[in-house]
Amino acid sequence: MADGTGGRYVPINKGNYSMDTAEREAQFERYRGEGWEDEYAIYRRDWAELPNRQEVRDYPLLVDLELSSVCNLHCPMCYTITDQFKEHVNTTRMDWELFTKIIDEIGGKVPAIRLSLRGEALLHKRFADCIRYAKSKGIKEVSTLTHGGKLTPDFFKEIVAAGIDWITISADGVGETYEKIRKPIKFNDLMAKIRAMNEYKKGRGLHRPVIKVQGIWPAIRDNVQEYYDTFAPHVDLVAFNPLIDYLGNDTHIEYLVNFTCPQQYQRLVIGADGLVMKCSNDEENREVIGDIRTETVHQVWHGEKMNAVRELQKQDRGFMRSAVCRRCYLPRKTEDEAAEVGGRTFTVKNYVFRIQEIGK
Repeated sequence: MADGTGGRYVPINKGNYSMDTAEREAQFERYRGEGWEDEYAIYRRDWAELPNRQEVRDYPLLVDLELSSVCNLHCPMCYTITDQFKEHVNTTRMDWELFTKIIDEIGGKVPAIRLSLRGEALLHKRFADCIRYAKSKGIKEVSTLTHGGKLTPDFFKEIVAAGIDWITISADGVGETYEKIRKPIKFNDLMAKIRAMNEYKKGRGLHRPVIKVQGIWPAIRDNVQEYYDTFAPHVDLVAFNPLIDYLGNDTHIEYLVNFTCPQQYQRLVIGADGLVMKCSNDEENREVIGDIRTETVHQVWHGEKMNAVRELQKQDRGFMRSAVCRRCYLPRKTEDEAAEVGGRTFTVKNYVFRIQEIGK
């Protein structure tokens, strides 16, 4: 979306799209804000408006806390399995003391935290404690992204009791397609976990945690209806991601005109080792802007390095001077692909010159 004055193009929530009904989308949003409706409305409004106004809030709206940069899967399109990632990133789990230091500062000031980034967050041994502690300090929305392998009925009950608000499960395709990508998880095992979670919520009249399933588009394209019909009865929302250049292979990229990134007005991204990346798409710690082990969230958010990121983005094609930004999907042009599910049409915004083959 553009601000209407400076001609900037500021894409909000680019890269993840619903294939669901308007009614279910509205219900998903309603459940997310249940119990803090007024604050939630302000949070979502600011998420879109602050980047367009280029306005810096006292604290970010969201803090990404990478509980684990380690994953126990070997998906063919994932950068975490590359030698380059292992060379630049300290694969570890966040210390409890560091986690509590962050939450003690941002509790009551930051509306939402996301307990995931590059690895599998549920591998953190104190995952439930992290949720519980954050909620006790006034964080309104605690979310995570997971492959779902650890979401056994007992573990799900534990994190529901701790106060988890939103779980996104990555499920790339169904059946054999899924199993080829998400090794060694078996598709039927994942579905059993998802059904059990839904039954537990229904049996207790729970609206939260809201549960979203999402997959990369090439794994869904040939079986869109089956994908939707498989998951929709058991989750709150079904979504998809156009395939991005996870592995950094693309050499021919077309960029948007007048692009400005929204993230430096929305969120702060803290790795498992405490290093702060300039955005959620700096997978290899190429542009570290702080260290929460020795600085506060407030200091980094208003610090010289983050302000330099903001100034660069204000300049005409300033993003092109950053290696991280040049590789990012946010400034890339897209081309529309029409798709249909349940008689509804929706649009897939594929990235121009992006090979639609998983692992390439």
